[in-house]
Amino acid sequence: MERKLTCIICPLGCQLTAFLDGTAVTAVEGNTCPRGKEYAENECTNPQRTVTSTVRCADGSLVSVKTDRPIPKDKVSDCMVLINKAVAKLPIAIGDVILDDVFGSKIVATQNKS
Repeated sequence: MERKLTCIICPLGCQLTAFLDGTAVTAVEGNTCPRGKEYAENECTNPQRTVTSTVRCADGSLVSVKTDRPIPKDKVSDCMVLINKAVAKLPIAIGDVILDDVFGSKIVATQNKS
């Protein structure tokens, strides 16, 4: 089986073809660097995403947030449920943890807010 992908690791955007035997990647073509091969293998076997969103603050305003590391792609919706329920207390600085241990990641602020 083949799977076509566009690498998102660097600005080149290589058009990759991953060859699979069941769930195992047997070969990758089209990558111009080793990172493309690694990306294709991970995307086919264990896709992950960094989630960016906003959290409501106690005063009603919003603060931008993101996961501090990628989480499993199939957990993004569950992550958003937790983010939407969260309420951040002011003041907030970039890097402050808003939610801890969200599918192996932390939800951290990406802006300062007082």
